[in-house]
Amino acid sequence: MSRPSYLGLLRKNKTFRKLFFANEISFIGDWFTVIALFLIAGETSDNSPLAIAGVLATRSFTFAPLEPITGMLADRYSRRSLMFISNLFSFLILISVTSLDLLNNLLSVYLISITLVVGRAIFDPAQTAYLPNICPDEELLTANAIISGGWSAAMGIGAGIGGFAISEFGVDVALWIDSVTFLFAALIIYSLPEGGPDKTNKKEISIRVVFTEILDGWKYIKNNSPVRRVVGAKGMWASGGGAQVFLIVLIGMEVGFGEIAAGIGILYMARGFGSGFGPLAGRSIMTNRKLMPYIPGLAISISGIFYIAVGVVEWNLLLLLLIFISHASSGINWVYSTTLLQERTEDEWRGRVSGSDNLVITLTMGISTIIAGLIMEYELLELRETVGLTGIIQISVGLLWIIIASSNEKKYFNSKEENQSWKIVEIN
Repeated sequence: MSRPSYLGLLRKNKTFRKLFFANEISFIGDWFTVIALFLIAGETSDNSPLAIAGVLATRSFTFAPLEPITGMLADRYSRRSLMFISNLFSFLILISVTSLDLLNNLLSVYLISITLVVGRAIFDPAQTAYLPNICPDEELLTANAIISGGWSAAMGIGAGIGGFAISEFGVDVALWIDSVTFLFAALIIYSLPEGGPDKTNKKEISIRVVFTEILDGWKYIKNNSPVRRVVGAKGMWASGGGAQVFLIVLIGMEVGFGEIAAGIGILYMARGFGSGFGPLAGRSIMTNRKLMPYIPGLAISISGIFYIAVGVVEWNLLLLLLIFISHASSGINWVYSTTLLQERTEDEWRGRVSGSDNLVITLTMGISTIIAGLIMEYELLELRETVGLTGIIQISVGLLWIIIASSNEKKYFNSKEENQSWKIVEIN
């Protein structure tokens, strides 16, 4: 299978190029708001670790129950329309928040965080299911790597600039900037082709139909072992990664890279650039037949090793490098597992499979974040010890993947190669 280069795909596939740039605009704006929410949560709670963890936890626990539903919607309605609606919805929410000055206490922070997640929960499975409609199989790995790299670069740019912008101009300016990015993204997405799904033989929508189709999606995953093995690979990373995303905020408050907002922004910038660099630089790893059965376990374990190092070393510029490398490895796991799910899932099931995959990661991230928040709130461990513990957890689950799943993955790839060989023989 001949895969296009990154620039080659962006030049060749106009629809993908427009989707990519729409994403970049809204993703950069996202991190202005996320950093702002962290800061307001800290300011209104005397920098309570649990209150700050609550920002991430409310996002995760809102995502989790919505994902199966929004995944089902992506298998029923125009995926382009769902992506457009999600961006327009987020624009209207942020305009209302900034105009009415609603972010003035911890409860309002959580409510706004929850509301914005609704828009993202609609967008994510629709985009994941939409991508195979505009990119053939040979473009999927490259497209996912570009999307992931773009999201990560946007995180790095948005968190870095957002942190400095908030330090200089305040929270309101950051929220206005984010609202405008959602509007621009919505306008670009509106110009895309509709892109699936096949609506033939779809029953009229009702509560019973909704739950039936969600359950059918879960049965599909249960009965499809190649898909079942990959669903949850991101969630395995999140067992420690959810806590790490929260602990970066606390490290940023301590490390002394300028103002608190700037410190958090710089660490998130390292995280973002790392998770983008990994998939882009690691395409040869993700296409190496000998390594493919082991990639999720190896990537998760390597992420954990570097977070153990974060807990040990002096917190200076080396800290940024360690965070960068850890998230480069987790980015490989993310792109690789997403691509496998798209390749192994028929179009009519892609939204529900993506929603279930997102359910696992967001639920795991929420639990991981809350546990870390409780540990820090009640001083059960020091910050460095908690960081090291998250790394140990990731190494453990990574090894678990290698022990349990890799042998079946190896059999799957071998059988796939044999089938392709038979097809070549039959053609000749």
